[in-house]
Amino acid sequence: MQAGGLIASGFGLEACSRGPSGEPQSSGSPGKPGGTLRAAFVGVGSAETLDPFMGPTPLDSVRIRAIHGLLGVLDPTQPDGVRLGALESVKPSQDLSTYTLRLRSGITFTDGSKATAQDLVYSLNAPMKLPALPYMKIVGANFDLEKARVVDDLTVELPTLRPIADGAMVLCQNTVLIKDGTAAFEAGTPTCGPFKVAEFVPGQGTALKRFDEYFGGAPLLEGLELRSIPALDARVSALTSGQVDYIGDVGPVKYRTLAAEGKVTLSKAEPPFVTALSFNMNLKDPAFADVRVRQAFKLAVDRQNMLDTVFSGGGVLGNDLSSLGFPDYADGIPQRQRDVARAKELLEQAGAKDLKVTLVTGSEIQGMAEASTMMVENLKDIGVTVTLDAKPQGQLYADIATYMSSAFAANYAPPTPTLSGYTTTRVAGSPSTFGFDRPDIDEDIFQARGSADAGQRKEKAAAAQQKMWDEDNVIIPVFVATIDAHATGVKGVVSEPWPTFDKASLS
Repeated sequence: MQAGGLIASGFGLEACSRGPSGEPQSSGSPGKPGGTLRAAFVGVGSAETLDPFMGPTPLDSVRIRAIHGLLGVLDPTQPDGVRLGALESVKPSQDLSTYTLRLRSGITFTDGSKATAQDLVYSLNAPMKLPALPYMKIVGANFDLEKARVVDDLTVELPTLRPIADGAMVLCQNTVLIKDGTAAFEAGTPTCGPFKVAEFVPGQGTALKRFDEYFGGAPLLEGLELRSIPALDARVSALTSGQVDYIGDVGPVKYRTLAAEGKVTLSKAEPPFVTALSFNMNLKDPAFADVRVRQAFKLAVDRQNMLDTVFSGGGVLGNDLSSLGFPDYADGIPQRQRDVARAKELLEQAGAKDLKVTLVTGSEIQGMAEASTMMVENLKDIGVTVTLDAKPQGQLYADIATYMSSAFAANYAPPTPTLSGYTTTRVAGSPSTFGFDRPDIDEDIFQARGSADAGQRKEKAAAAQQKMWDEDNVIIPVFVATIDAHATGVKGVVSEPWPTFDKASLS
């Protein structure tokens, strides 16, 4: 299963974007059935796992979508902001206190058994009862899972912890449908996605075979190989030498080089499926206790220069608010502009004109390290001395407790809807707040989520985001667009935000 090994295939591919209708776009007619597509993404070596709740890397995210059936996916062009998958319907009660979920009929696991409401209940609870990364626990943070009630073979009633109008988006962010009682995830574990595992070698790759009984329709591809190649240069080399057909996350520099050469096809994600690159100021550190210091740091950033220099062709300007492109994003707030003079005034007023801080960063996504270096230079212009503590790739979050205690830290966040994303990551007590604790903003968000009226919900969400823009501890100068590269020839690869291959075909 080394690069160039696995299941040999001489086919190429062409990824596509998603059009306004939510349907895949691709040029030309679909390719013929059959063939094996080879794709490489960033993994974590021997620590890689088939566990869908414990994989934080791009490779894990792609593999989850290939193996497991998702309840649905986020799609802002569709009603309720989702396109349903394993779920046939999601209906809230009039008072938003209960959601009724109904599974599609006839969903089959790879062991031949049929999915039932009991499997759905188990799937919703699993991230709360099995080891799981924090972002996988979003359903448990919003619904009273202990009171879930099986109505019939395919239907579940699920009470909310408090009234929410965006329950469908919560359920369709990362939730996979697994068989009741599943506690270990191995090559033979029953799954219900478009492909099933034929072979898995941590640090090398996964060989997948088409699952003909997939509820979304059997894939055209006969097989899919997912290879673990963490180093960008090695991924690019594997593509250009024909060892693989598709690679993830080429980054802005390689994007420019590959585009100039014109030998491969490139696809770039668009909002809302872009990643927020952020810099977090820890409110538990005396340096950032004064709001004027936080405002000065935000005003110091030369966002446009960072976007042009570091992310040329692969980013979108940020305005210190997450969830760009989602319906409740506050796009009416003016774009923050760089103002060195005003930043210096604020620091002087706060008695912090000779401030010294350490910025902890890494290379977790393309451009993070370079943007951090530029941040150091930007802050130098307002009189702040910043020491850069750059961790090796893959090590920024190795000791999460130490990382979260950093005074000033680079970070990134995948695309998440405004309101549910805040509830998961920003309310008081959330581990990722860097000391942010604003009960008043929490309440604004809860009120927005509890409103069935879309206009009222957007208004309340905008008011909360205005307070955050003015006073919180997060700088988001840019959103990074994931750029994938591939040989020509395949249709139907869609990124939402991770590539999915259930509709892919080879020409």
